[in-house]
Amino acid sequence: MTSKSIAALALWAALTGIAAAGTLADVTVHDRSGNRALPVYQHDGRHYVVGRPGSEYQIRVRNRSGADILAVVSVDGVNVVSGETASWSQTGYVLGPGQSFDIRGWRKSLHRVAAFFFTEHQNSYAARTGRPDNVGVIGVAVFRRKPEPEARILHDRFQESGREGPAEPFEGAGPSTQNAPRAADSEAQRHAPSAAGKSASLSTGHGRSETSRVSYAQFERATAHPEEVIALHYDSYENLVALGVIRAPRIAMPTPFPGQFVPDPRQ
Repeated sequence: MTSKSIAALALWAALTGIAAAGTLADVTVHDRSGNRALPVYQHDGRHYVVGRPGSEYQIRVRNRSGADILAVVSVDGVNVVSGETASWSQTGYVLGPGQSFDIRGWRKSLHRVAAFFFTEHQNSYAARTGRPDNVGVIGVAVFRRKPEPEARILHDRFQESGREGPAEPFEGAGPSTQNAPRAADSEAQRHAPSAAGKSASLSTGHGRSETSRVSYAQFERATAHPEEVIALHYDSYENLVALGVIRAPRIAMPTPFPGQFVPDPRQ
């Protein structure tokens, strides 16, 4: 087996696919500039994607379950809907059974978002709002909907009890809706030991305004804590190589004494 084949197999072994898969939802990061899903690398129990500085990206969350879910989404430790320092008790996106949605930016209104794009640490939305400590991670906390009480027949009338919880922004109500991302641990902080060759960490900026329409939906959570939390860490290719997340292909080095005698040159 050649050294190139060995390097290719090592790189393939580090890949886990293009989505961080969970029981209730899948989360995928798409590079909008290159129109492609970013491959996911696994290292020390964490999932990573490679970001390219200046490229816009979107987070795709897909509901894998047969019932409604609430996905509370954070980027760099900031709730992407409300702009608050992220906590899984906050607002999020409600997705129907099998539904997916592309979250393309910071929610500015029911009709518009400010696009996500990979940028240097000091230009990140988190840093520019005084919260620079958790850049480099996308998180999705997933909740099931609380089951509604069964209707009971009483005096020849249907009696229903129970009330829905506070309204949550609902993404992707129309038939043209695309996927969305998965749950991330709000407490998971990016572990970035110093390493040779590591440059400034990558983060997410507050980009151009674009249309993204949503509406409100009623949702009462079945549990106080999320049923699953999915985290996708991201950084530049150079930094992930320096951290050992990605094994860089080995470059063959020339040897000074490869043979015995002087061969004839090729004609």
